[in-house]
Amino acid sequence: MRRATVTAGPTALYDVPGPRTRRRHRLYGVVATAAIAALLGWLLYLLFDTGQFTAVKWSPFEYRGIQDLLLTGLANTLKAFAYAAVLSLVLGAVLASGRLSEHRPVRWIATALVEFFRAMPVLVMIFFIFVALKVQALPALVAGLTLYNGSVLAEVFRTGVNSVERGQREAAYALGMRKTQVMTYVLVPQAVRAMLPTIISQLVVALKDTSLGYLITYEEFLHAGKLIASNLDYDLPFIPVVMVISPIYIGMCMLLSWFAHWLAGRQRRNPRTDAAGPAPASPGTLLPGAQ
Repeated sequence: MRRATVTAGPTALYDVPGPRTRRRHRLYGVVATAAIAALLGWLLYLLFDTGQFTAVKWSPFEYRGIQDLLLTGLANTLKAFAYAAVLSLVLGAVLASGRLSEHRPVRWIATALVEFFRAMPVLVMIFFIFVALKVQALPALVAGLTLYNGSVLAEVFRTGVNSVERGQREAAYALGMRKTQVMTYVLVPQAVRAMLPTIISQLVVALKDTSLGYLITYEEFLHAGKLIASNLDYDLPFIPVVMVISPIYIGMCMLLSWFAHWLAGRQRRNPRTDAAGPAPASPGTLLPGAQ
């Protein structure tokens, strides 16, 4: 009895690759993997050849004072990020409300502020607040990060609210709801899902930009690493410091991204936000005179 063979057909986006194409793709994968492995091997060779793994360069991390310096810098980084994140969200919400206002002067002022702070480099704002206004290092850093990230988040909030289907807004107004109620109970809850990944991405930017604090002598994580890397007693352990600090920064950013995915999944599983399915068919009330 002859067996039927099923051949893969083209999809809506691309043609399913045949045997020769799959072999070619496997070859590309092997070549790319070998190239990456060769690059990593070359980098390790350079690190060993320049003595970056010698005991004298890694010995600073054994001392309690160095460990306390790094932990204090990390705590200061997280403190600056926490202040900047909360204030940026608040400022973004205020500016977005201004841009969505029905009053033209309020809308113009909010638009001018958003465009100005988005165009200004973060470092320039931090230096201006620290030097010209003579503000302490932590408030200057937080203020600069808040002004920039808050203006960016304002555009995120405004775009997210405007992305909600227009019928939702019209239906809410038809029910007699005021604009504040429409924003609070209808538009913002639906826009949060669309805005959440972008909000977390911008908060990751704010976390990385806290490293600019070392330029105004704020004792954050990068500033602590710079003090250790420039120590002549340990033969200038610059590369070891980078190899210690970089994974921590990357880990914090990945933790924020994981939190965003977790929060989005939790919202999808929330029964209050799930779309109601169609009601099952049931016999309705008969019209007068119907059999």
